[in-house]
Amino acid sequence: MTDLADQSATDLVAAYRRRALSPVEVTEAVLARIEAREPALHALYLPDPAGARAAARLSEARWREGAPAGPIDGVPITIKENIATRGTPMPLGTAASTLVPAEEDAPPAARVREAGAVILGKTTMPDYGMLSSSLSSVHPLTRNPWKLDRTPGGSSSGAGAAGAAGYGPLHIGTDIGGSVRLPAGWCGLVGLKPSLGRVPIDPPYPGRVAGPMTRSVADAALLMSVLARPDARDAMSLPPAEIGWAGLEREVRGLRLGLMLEAGAGLAPEPEVVAAVTAAARAFERAGAIVEPFAPFLTRAMLDGLDRFWRMRAWAEMRHLPPERLAKVLPFIRAWAEAAAALSGPDVFEGGEQMMVIRRAAVRACQGFDYVLSPTAPIPAFAAALPCPTDDPARPFEHIGFTVPFNFSEQPAVSVHCAMTGDGLPIGLQIIGRRFDDLGVLQLAHAWERLRGEPPHWPEPRA
Repeated sequence: MTDLADQSATDLVAAYRRRALSPVEVTEAVLARIEAREPALHALYLPDPAGARAAARLSEARWREGAPAGPIDGVPITIKENIATRGTPMPLGTAASTLVPAEEDAPPAARVREAGAVILGKTTMPDYGMLSSSLSSVHPLTRNPWKLDRTPGGSSSGAGAAGAAGYGPLHIGTDIGGSVRLPAGWCGLVGLKPSLGRVPIDPPYPGRVAGPMTRSVADAALLMSVLARPDARDAMSLPPAEIGWAGLEREVRGLRLGLMLEAGAGLAPEPEVVAAVTAAARAFERAGAIVEPFAPFLTRAMLDGLDRFWRMRAWAEMRHLPPERLAKVLPFIRAWAEAAAALSGPDVFEGGEQMMVIRRAAVRACQGFDYVLSPTAPIPAFAAALPCPTDDPARPFEHIGFTVPFNFSEQPAVSVHCAMTGDGLPIGLQIIGRRFDDLGVLQLAHAWERLRGEPPHWPEPRA
């Protein structure tokens, strides 16, 4: 029998309904998994075993009475550190923060708590969420379960590691440039960046979303059925919509798919990555899809402009910190942000304008395609101790060329496990859809799971 810690959320809910399993025994199995693996992985910030056990007992009673609180009642879940949970301080990955307990749950946390999920604790992130690695000035270095000397990615670092290691089936991350999809791709998970506003979030910000990170598309869809419920605190949220998240079956034949193998700016994809994504496209083609080349549209000016704008946004906050707190910021992030002090007003304004330039270019490029296939990242997971693949604060975003455009075009995009490298690291396939077609990208990812076959066995921590 599969270890209870590795059971899917859909299977757990079905077993609870039959009274074949109890949320209490499942929670104990997941807590035992965490106890065994956390010393090597460091995926969690403020684990809460006592709270999880209490929530599991309440869930067990609800299931016994035939009155579950929601579709994920009793299912273990983790929540990224920057999503507020009441009573928990939120350092935003940096030792420069002051630790003040949050007064209330942010919308994603509120929705899963209302639905009866068993919250295990918060997951780690890098300083201010501004890295696609796990390097943090406040959290221990989070490591990739597939290979401990590699990063799980970021900024949803702990969520990626926790998902691959089996800290329960459901995890919530956030994404403003790839922070759900990159760790999902590098850890072998499904990671959905929904259409902007599909999942209410507080505080909202252009391009910023929360989304599920799971081992299967079915579990991601199940979690979306909870996360996508309305919350008035997000003034950028979409109108409530009735979406049949469980309806994942989709005919592939006749779909027109674009194959994007170059981002247009940043790192060139490694040959193994190109080969894996090309093989996936050919599998869709054999299933009846029409696959055509997709021309890259991201430019150096777009990526550099976004970099300038984000630097100034970070520096505008950091420059007000007292010297003793500023000194605690991760040196790489501090050096990156401080460079904004030399920028002019027009430099920053023109950088911010690139968000709309990217949006227009992405939407225009996707016209004529039902979906677009691409690598999630141009490279497999890099060294855990590096802040980014270049290790250069002047070139920090060379690896996000495939992910960041779709934050600003507000299109849904999902990373799903594609293949393994020769040395045993996951490669992510990204599937991009038209704005609002969140269910469609999950349906195509589900179709890919069928075409791909079973994923490899989930990893035991190793050097």
